[in-house]
Amino acid sequence: MKQNFASKLMHRALDGITASSILYIMIGAAVCTFGIHNIHQRTGITEGGVIGLMLLVERWLGISPAYITPVLDLACYLLAFKFLGGRFIRLSIISTTGMSLFYKLWEQFPPMLPDLSDHPLIAAVGGGMFVGIGVGMIVRQGGSSGGDDALALTISHLTHWRLSVAYLFTDLVVLGLSLTYIPVARILFSVVTVTLSSFLIDRIKDYKFPSRFSSAAG
Repeated sequence: MKQNFASKLMHRALDGITASSILYIMIGAAVCTFGIHNIHQRTGITEGGVIGLMLLVERWLGISPAYITPVLDLACYLLAFKFLGGRFIRLSIISTTGMSLFYKLWEQFPPMLPDLSDHPLIAAVGGGMFVGIGVGMIVRQGGSSGGDDALALTISHLTHWRLSVAYLFTDLVVLGLSLTYIPVARILFSVVTVTLSSFLIDRIKDYKFPSRFSSAAG
């Protein structure tokens, strides 16, 4: 009886979600977290969106990220659920779980890329590429890697803006507020990162594969 109930619950949770979608989401999570761990965290590239807002709140209100991050992410997901539906939330649970697991995985290894702290422009471009490609693969399957994606997708849905514009809007607003405690030079490199990652996410989400590949790539 319990086994049948668990089986039905699992079937309902994965309804409309294919194995290939989960595979592409996991690959995207691996790519994104690899870049964040090996570039963003080592070079101090500042993020926009929810991550940047969390850092801003911590700076000025003294609230720990352990408390504010779940609150901000939950608020974004609740908003997304209202407009994007249950399948989006189920896929996002899979993708955020993958992100967490791959973060833990990369932390078990020493840095795998050169330290780009003295080359901030290269770090900004490289970091933007990893995040853009990784998150783009996740968003293409209908999920999100965190509150940033959920918020941008909701804004895009409501305003009919391109997804890249929605990402840039949230990123630039938060980066603008971050000027209250971060030097302009560092913010400019962050603008390069978020502009590139927003562009790549948008293009990967809407890319049309040749017909012989389209069914596999989603």
